[in-house]
Amino acid sequence: MRADPVQIAVADGVAVITLNRPEKRNAVNGEMIAALCGAYAACDADNDVRVVVLTGAGSAFCAGADLSPGRSPFGAVSDDDGFKSSPVRPRAWEVRKPVIAAINGAAIGIGLSLALQADLRIVATDARLAVLQTRRGVVPDAQSHWVLPRLVGTARAAELLIAGRAITGAQAALWGLANEAVVADTVLAVAMAWATDIAVNVSPLSAAMSKRIMWRGLAEGPEGVDTMERDAHIVLMGRPDAIEGGRAFAEKRQPAWTSSVPADWPYTEV
Repeated sequence: MRADPVQIAVADGVAVITLNRPEKRNAVNGEMIAALCGAYAACDADNDVRVVVLTGAGSAFCAGADLSPGRSPFGAVSDDDGFKSSPVRPRAWEVRKPVIAAINGAAIGIGLSLALQADLRIVATDARLAVLQTRRGVVPDAQSHWVLPRLVGTARAAELLIAGRAITGAQAALWGLANEAVVADTVLAVAMAWATDIAVNVSPLSAAMSKRIMWRGLAEGPEGVDTMERDAHIVLMGRPDAIEGGRAFAEKRQPAWTSSVPADWPYTEV
């Protein structure tokens, strides 16, 4: 029997989504994309999931599009084909839980683009990271032109997006593209430690609303962000989690959160 191209396991509030084509270095095909969409949607809808960790099986995170003989991912397309340059929906930033990319090895092309859609990134120091599409006659995808300049500035983004240069995980951390660079075989453990800390110590609804403000705020001016922050305060202040957070801090204990997402989501959209 073939293994599922994406596997998901949930325990103690943390969902681990694993890209699972290690024999292809987790290269993306249509089946994997569909499975990742389903995994993200399931995590978003599950009140018991507080944090999501995305990683790859084997030695790579994701080596990009599947270029196996007989496949032509860069074949001609048109508007009539319904072609999407960002096929994963919901995107990681639309999942109402913090998403951590545990980049255990190479993240190339759409593999790096998918990691860029996460909220936090833990990367292997020696991992090779690149968006090589301009060297394949096409362009980077999955909103990488929007995310990368905001993470690392236009000059460094141009190295990756236009010049198609590769960097290491250590460079990614120095640039601010990754939150932390660690030895490859500890990437998942470090990402899980971050995830567990968030699941235990951060209010689920507060995290979801802060995430919404952060990503939407990238397209807003300061007044627009102020409005979103004010609206969130009106929703959150006086609720059980706001009271519990203060009490737990004063009593020097772990908080016992009662909110959950999506059950307590106050908006009609993400």
